[in-house]
Amino acid sequence: MEKLTRKYGLLTAICMVVGTVIGSGVFFKAQNVLNATGGNMPLGIAAWVITGLIMIICSAQFAVMATKYEKVSGVVDYAEATCGKNYAYYLAWFMVNIYYPGMTSVLAWVSARYFGVIFGWSLDSAQVLALSGFFLVMSYTVNALSPKLAGKFQVSATIIKLIPIALMAIIGTIYGLVNGTLTYNFAHIVTEVSGGTSAGLFAAVVATVFAYEGWIVATSINAELNNPKRNLPLALVIGAFIVVVAYVLYYIGVAGGATSVDLMDPAKGAPFAFSNVFGNVGGVLLNICIVISCLGTLNGLMVGATRGMYAISARGRGPAPKMFGQVDKATNMTTNSAIWGLFVCAAWLLYFYGANLAPNGGWFGLFNFDSSELPIVTIYAMYIPMFIVWMKKEKDLGVFKRFILPIASLVACAFMVFAAVYAHGITPYLAAAEEGAFSFPVLFYLILFAVIMFAGFLFNKFGKKPENEE
Repeated sequence: MEKLTRKYGLLTAICMVVGTVIGSGVFFKAQNVLNATGGNMPLGIAAWVITGLIMIICSAQFAVMATKYEKVSGVVDYAEATCGKNYAYYLAWFMVNIYYPGMTSVLAWVSARYFGVIFGWSLDSAQVLALSGFFLVMSYTVNALSPKLAGKFQVSATIIKLIPIALMAIIGTIYGLVNGTLTYNFAHIVTEVSGGTSAGLFAAVVATVFAYEGWIVATSINAELNNPKRNLPLALVIGAFIVVVAYVLYYIGVAGGATSVDLMDPAKGAPFAFSNVFGNVGGVLLNICIVISCLGTLNGLMVGATRGMYAISARGRGPAPKMFGQVDKATNMTTNSAIWGLFVCAAWLLYFYGANLAPNGGWFGLFNFDSSELPIVTIYAMYIPMFIVWMKKEKDLGVFKRFILPIASLVACAFMVFAAVYAHGITPYLAAAEEGAFSFPVLFYLILFAVIMFAGFLFNKFGKKPENEE
């Protein structure tokens, strides 16, 4: 079987972490956090920091794993080294058929949506849907024909998306200090939160949880990274810190550009703060930066989606391992694996539109759910056994690396699962129950998850195994 060559450096890996995590959410989650805390700025900052620490803890744990394990596809390698080949297979099957395509397809739509804002297109318009498909194919094409170009685009998009964040963090803060807006926002609370401070903090943390998702995608280029045992751990930790600092400083900068009341107004929000600080042209520039930001995140997710079947086939498992394990000699790209990745992404894009945007209600009845966020329920749950086995297996490590860090990561993962279930299962259910209806999006997502995983089980059970396995 052809193997992938080393073609990416530390900078590309860091940009994979930063560029995949920072998408559209950083520009508008500030409004969600302010609404959750009733305009309590210190409480909002605490929420960003707490969720950021969860990401840093988990990325640090995987960074330690990266120093010991290296094969084809990062997190799948770690699953195999800790929990065995079967567990690694099912994790890879989940990531290639649910996790990557679910988020990738939504990012294609989000990129088109913010592009459409410039022209006044509606959320569910034919223009936005068509452009979503174009962005999806465009990202696939760049990755399939020129992986190096895709890497360079990831670096460029990450730098571009950090420009407005850095400008708002610095200039917005100065602007707010000079005119007193920032001091006022920190000293005054707009409304009291029902349930008190603790309820507001937890709601704010839930609002920020999904803005930090996507960093694990960087491990998918493990086989293509120069000196991966050094560069991948550095990228995970450095990238995580950059994201947290960017989010917190941007949140403070936005608070300097407008009062909390204006920032909490759905008709104003972050674009209003940008206009105050940078003028009317700031709103247009913001949307342009958001489009580039989303395309960068889309590219990062597509990197993982196009390599998913290869990670399975490289282990001699799954459907047609010889076909999906093929690496193109000219481009050094997993061509057939990439085709499957595009197909599944397109299928999930169709699902996302039908479930969440289609006129007159969703197409799928009880199976309408948010495919961009609910896979988090399972991806973090699937990390937990890896951390437990790590503590049992790695007896040569010190107390911190063997016990303290994995236990902290385990707690962080459990919290992420709870937050996802709370936000999408309990809350929607209560709101619907008041109207005499019931909605259990997490339950019906898990049913679909079980069906897809059962298909993976059939391929694993009856497919051809590697010769060195029974």
